[in-house]
Amino acid sequence: MKLYSHPMAPNALRTLVFLAEKGIEVPIEPVDIMVAETRTPAFLKKNSLGEIPVLELDDGTLITESVAICRYFEELQPEPSLMGATPVEAAQVEMWSRRMEQQILGPIAQYGLHTEKFFVDKVEQVPAYAETQVRLMPKRWAWLDAELSDGRTYVCNDRFSIADITGMATLHLCDFFKHPVPEDLPNVKRWEAALRARPSWKR
Repeated sequence: MKLYSHPMAPNALRTLVFLAEKGIEVPIEPVDIMVAETRTPAFLKKNSLGEIPVLELDDGTLITESVAICRYFEELQPEPSLMGATPVEAAQVEMWSRRMEQQILGPIAQYGLHTEKFFVDKVEQVPAYAETQVRLMPKRWAWLDAELSDGRTYVCNDRFSIADITGMATLHLCDFFKHPVPEDLPNVKRWEAALRARPSWKR
C-alpha cells in the first residue's frame, strides 16, 4: 500500500491529517504538483484527472478522491471515529463536511483555481471571478462564527471530525494566499486556534 500525496495540495493534506489523527502510518510516494508530476503519462494511468491523493493498495486497486480514501481508512480502523460512530452522527458529520466544503473551503479554493498558473490548463481562468470569491470569504466566515456562537470548539457536535479537517485545509490555503480569517470573529478564531494547536496541523 502507498499513498501518492503532496502536503501543499488541500485534498492531499486532508488525507494526511486524517491518517495522523487515526495514528495510521502509510508509505508516502511524493508527487511534486509544482512541477506537474500529476500530469505525466505514468501518473495519469493512476488517476486520469491528474489529481492527488491516490491510494494504491497492495493488489493494485486504486482509490482516488480524499473523502473516499478517508472512508476506506475509517472502515479499517473505526476508532477514533472521524466520520461518525452512529447513523445519526455519520449523517451530521456528512452534513457539516458538505457545509465546510461548499461554504468555507469553496471560496478560497476557487480563488486559487482562477489565479494560480498551475491551473491554467484545468479551467478557463477568470480573475474577476476570483475577486468575487475574496469578497465572499468574510461573509462565509461570519456565517460560521454565528454557527459557533454556542461556544463549541469543533463544528460538529463539539467533536473533532473530518469536517474540521476540511477546515484545516481551508486555513492552510488562507495562509498560502494571505487571506486570513477576520480578527473580529471570536468564535471562528477560537475554532481556528484549536485546529492549529492539534499535532496533526503540521502534516
